[in-house]
Amino acid sequence: MKRLLILAAALAATTSAASAETTLRLSHWLPATHPMHDSIVAWGKSIEEASGGELTMEIYPAQQLGAAPDHFDMTRDGIVDIGYVNPGYTAGRFPIYELTGVPFEANDGPKAGKAIHEFYKNGGYAEKEMGDVYFCLVNPHNPGRFHANAPIKVPADVKGKSVRPAHSTMARYINSLGGTSVQVPAPEARDAISKGTADAVTFPYEAMKSFKMADVVKFHNDLPLYLSSQVMLFNQNTYDGLTDALKTVIDDHCTPEWSQKISEGWSKYDNDVRQEILADPSHEVYEPTAEEVTLWRDSVKPTMEAWKADAKKAGYDPDAVLGEYEKALEANGVKY
Repeated sequence: MKRLLILAAALAATTSAASAETTLRLSHWLPATHPMHDSIVAWGKSIEEASGGELTMEIYPAQQLGAAPDHFDMTRDGIVDIGYVNPGYTAGRFPIYELTGVPFEANDGPKAGKAIHEFYKNGGYAEKEMGDVYFCLVNPHNPGRFHANAPIKVPADVKGKSVRPAHSTMARYINSLGGTSVQVPAPEARDAISKGTADAVTFPYEAMKSFKMADVVKFHNDLPLYLSSQVMLFNQNTYDGLTDALKTVIDDHCTPEWSQKISEGWSKYDNDVRQEILADPSHEVYEPTAEEVTLWRDSVKPTMEAWKADAKKAGYDPDAVLGEYEKALEANGVKY
């Protein structure tokens, strides 16, 4: 009997230890060689350490568990516990968030991450647009540019070209310039260029390495244009099922400061690749004149007006929303 009691106690202890460990499945669509993969791993390690090992991460890169545009639904439906989502891959679904992709608003990725977090989550918009998931982080890249197989120097040069846009807002912008948007997720952009489906892409410089674009696009317009701001989301049931102590661990890793921190490695990598491209004689990097910059900035007006119409249709005061967004950008020193 004594031996049976000892065995039962040991089994109970083992079961208790096992139940105290929760494995979170995180899915993203970037290649494992992408700088953001390393940042996501580091963020996950920080959560593991802060939880004392009660939370562990299983990270699945490169669309292993589903296509890039499906990651919001995958997270909402519990296919994954945590999803890395580009809201701009689903046009019209998140009209307020699409404001973050309008060109000439923010001039730095990490600082914009903090500002967008403050605007979107702390301002209550995340709960309204993404209330069926737990909103955690914002992750923009540094402002993206045009990269093409032939010069694009002014907005008129986009007319007649097929361009892979970063997201739905940039697709609208491309179309307003007389171009045709070829909407494919980032991992498929190189194929679009190499097969002749697209003439140009909008990307940060890092994509020249991360997605091996440098051998298919040789012309770069060096004017920073727009952000693509990904988000990290938790399945709501996953979050709700955690103990209060573990919820605090997650909350501590879902802050505006973390939105900035998790984006810094990507920013550094982007700046380094830009320097490599500038130094590579096989690439042509064009710096627009002041007059050409004015043309570019003026060319965005129809896109902003279209966003305002969408926001109004969704029941918002677009000027008030824009004012809140720009106030957050200014407070973080990142307004274009």
